Amino acid sequence: MRVLILGGSTEASALAQRLAGDSRFEATLSLAGRTSAPKPQPITTRTGGFGGTQGLSRWLRDNATNAVIDATHPYADRISANAVAACREIGVPLASIVRAAWEMRSGDDWHVVPSTEAAAAALGQRAQRVFLSLGRLELGAFVKAPQHHYVARVIDPPDVALPPNMSFLRARGPFDQAAEISLLKDEKIEIIVSKNSGGHATYAKIEAARVLALPIVMIARHDKPAGYVVSSPEAAIAWLLQQPAHDRGSFSLRGV
Repeated sequence: MRVLILGGSTEASALAQRLAGDSRFEATLSLAGRTSAPKPQPITTRTGGFGGTQGLSRWLRDNATNAVIDATHPYADRISANAVAACREIGVPLASIVRAAWEMRSGDDWHVVPSTEAAAAALGQRAQRVFLSLGRLELGAFVKAPQHHYVARVIDPPDVALPPNMSFLRARGPFDQAAEISLLKDEKIEIIVSKNSGGHATYAKIEAARVLALPIVMIARHDKPAGYVVSSPEAAIAWLLQQPAHDRGSFSLRGV
């Protein structure tokens, strides 16, 4: 069974690990190419876009793909929309791993905004030390709030126009609470800007903010197009087992 995994998330990596080396599946992981040195994966990996819905449809046909699993980041709206349209057009089954969003807990101080631009405006006029936990492509929005000093955690350096006072920490999750508390203290952070990514890999900063009573400007997650919704890599495998192109007789769930 030929499977395309649309990746860029921890769930995509976990799914690739589970499908690797199993003769029942011929899986390809597709990455958008937003990081220069992604983690090596144990299955065939391609990098870069497909060229919109039509390009993705063509790729699925050319590679005789039997099923697609959308395991992209919760904010990757465009590729998810293209996946829904392309799979519908050519009749390929699509499942989407949808990670639950974080929810406010006692002690949290969130100001929820609809966009990165709104987050920059929400910081206010008084100069503050701001920790940015966003993708590098969103950092340019803070040019409109140049009065602040920003500490941005990134995997790769950005190539967009930036505010004058921005320093970078190059790191890749997961992160732990104690280290996040130390980081926020050392950098004298007064406020955090974050996307509501959900999951465990970067939740430690939310816990650290709670401990330190720091406010968070939280960029809300919007509903994005999806196929058959599953909540985990294990559930995605169970869905694959139900697809008619798969011979279910000799396959077992790995690591379950």
